Amino acid sequence: MYYALIGEDAPGALETRLAVRPEHVARLEALRDEGRLLLAGPMPAIDSPDPGPAGFSGSLIVAEFDSLASAESWLREDAYVRHGVFARTTVRPFRKTLP
Repeated sequence: MYYALIGEDAPGALETRLAVRPEHVARLEALRDEGRLLLAGPMPAIDSPDPGPAGFSGSLIVAEFDSLASAESWLREDAYVRHGVFARTTVRPFRKTLP
């Protein structure tokens, strides 16, 4: 089943986000290579594809996991969680309808 993993950035987390991004992206690429990643990306803090110093308000990942517990466990091990980029995380079941 798919799960939506949502992380909300902590205030002032942009520098840390950029520093640990390669580790974060490597884990996403592993999900992709396993055929489990539906989509992933950051949410700019302003209405711009490149928010510059405004940074990001968070990130969204939709990926396939065996269970809610498995998705939560995967997220706990993510670089953005371990290094304090995310102030809060949420994991919810997700059912893809379209396209």
